[in-house]
Amino acid sequence: MAQQEILVVGTGAVGTIYAYSLHQSDKVRLTVVARGNYELVQEHGMYIKSRRFGNVEAWKPDRVVNSISSAADRQYSHVILATKCVPEVIKTSDILKPLLSAPYSDRFEQPVYVLLQNGLNIEVDLYRAIKSLGTPNEPRIINAGVYVFANLISANVVEHGPFARLDIGIYRPDDHTTMVNSPVEQQTLEQLKGLFHVCALYINIYPEIQRRKFAKNMLNIAYAACACLTRCSLTSLFRPPPTNIAYEPYLEPATADRVNLYTRKWIEDILNECICLGRAMGFPDSEDGLPSSIVESSMKTSEKNYSGPESNHNPSTLLDIEQGAPIEVEVIWGEAVRLAKERNVEVPRIEMAYAMLLLVQNQILLRRNKSAKEAQK
Repeated sequence: MAQQEILVVGTGAVGTIYAYSLHQSDKVRLTVVARGNYELVQEHGMYIKSRRFGNVEAWKPDRVVNSISSAADRQYSHVILATKCVPEVIKTSDILKPLLSAPYSDRFEQPVYVLLQNGLNIEVDLYRAIKSLGTPNEPRIINAGVYVFANLISANVVEHGPFARLDIGIYRPDDHTTMVNSPVEQQTLEQLKGLFHVCALYINIYPEIQRRKFAKNMLNIAYAACACLTRCSLTSLFRPPPTNIAYEPYLEPATADRVNLYTRKWIEDILNECICLGRAMGFPDSEDGLPSSIVESSMKTSEKNYSGPESNHNPSTLLDIEQGAPIEVEVIWGEAVRLAKERNVEVPRIEMAYAMLLLVQNQILLRRNKSAKEAQK
């Protein structure tokens, strides 16, 4: 079987882990777009410190390029987008413009697009851009719930925990109720699943991906909000004081009772607001919908993941803030607020988090734009 040409856009933590898994399968010829760290990756490769894959030194895909324009020289079966989704800075259709315009769109068939990004309704802009090409075929977009404890700790070094999972499904515009994949849709999803190394990660296929994305976004809304608004790692919320193994941060006993009573409850209340919104969107209280039990189960899972001495993962949004990079405030918090307003659902805690993080984003953009203007002088 001939290798398939795959393009991965982004060499952050998510892009690197899933690109590495693809490359290990020997079923693909992999091109990776490395924008901010191109020279480092081209010369030295990526270093992956993983509890799942082991320590991987100087890993390189088959081809590294510094822009999508440079990659737009061949037919790809799949284009996997693993960049942050920050539409107020740049829209997805603008990122992918070299593939969505001539000469590429005249020479080659549009590939299957796979979105490894946080947020709700992130497919809409790309879907409309592909439709505007006037091609006879319906746009093929796969969205994914990405579960991976990975951080980019320096320009070409990724730290990764023991877990990697993708929940994948076909994007159907304005359709949250179809619960059976067509044969063509199922084949499209099976083809993507088959490209990854069989032992590298867990991949689940779902007939309706929006409710899975919503469940994943709930976790970002609640836990990332707590970390970003306090600038505290989630280990400071869940990890007990050390005994024979030294670590920081942890939950200081002096006020631990109040943190448990109020801070944890705040997170649970946000998750319950998300449940109310999900019900208004038509997601039933069932395993194939949006089970109410996700509130309790996610708290237990988070405590397990963040209480161990080896835990060092932080929400990527917190890392973005610390590094002065734009955050995904609109697609994570803003879109939830807009969906709630459309359905007359009260979500005061989510609105508060959105309002505060809007100011954080505003000041990040202020500093970035000021630096850009000074660089042009």
